Amino acid sequence: MTVWPSAAGQWSGMTVTRFQDLPLADRSREWDGAAAESRVREWADAEDAPDSAYRDAHLWYDGDEPQNFGSYKLLIADVIDGKLHVVPRAVMAAGGVMQGARGGVDIPKDDVGRVKAHLAKYYDKMGETAPWDR
Repeated sequence: MTVWPSAAGQWSGMTVTRFQDLPLADRSREWDGAAAESRVREWADAEDAPDSAYRDAHLWYDGDEPQNFGSYKLLIADVIDGKLHVVPRAVMAAGGVMQGARGGVDIPKDDVGRVKAHLAKYYDKMGETAPWDR
């Protein structure tokens, strides 16, 4: 398995990304995942392969294949004015997916609680309660 150093320089094989406490985009910002994906790749200089900056925009990735774009799931961030921001509507969409919307997400059961905990921090930052805690 390939492991990458975290932003703090620690080696980690975890597949749930570390909470970055990214700034929130305006709540009224529309969420277009495909457009955000393109902007994040360009911003992260990850046109050819994912890197740690690209990873920070997602909630989960397959630690056995971090070099594949298809290994990254639950994109919640976009690039706004040259900086990565979490988009509230993306958080809500990911929260819905974690509750089974759109067929749910295919990640290991052991990671579900950690992904929800990560998302819950952004719900809290938005002044809301995560759907699974309501």
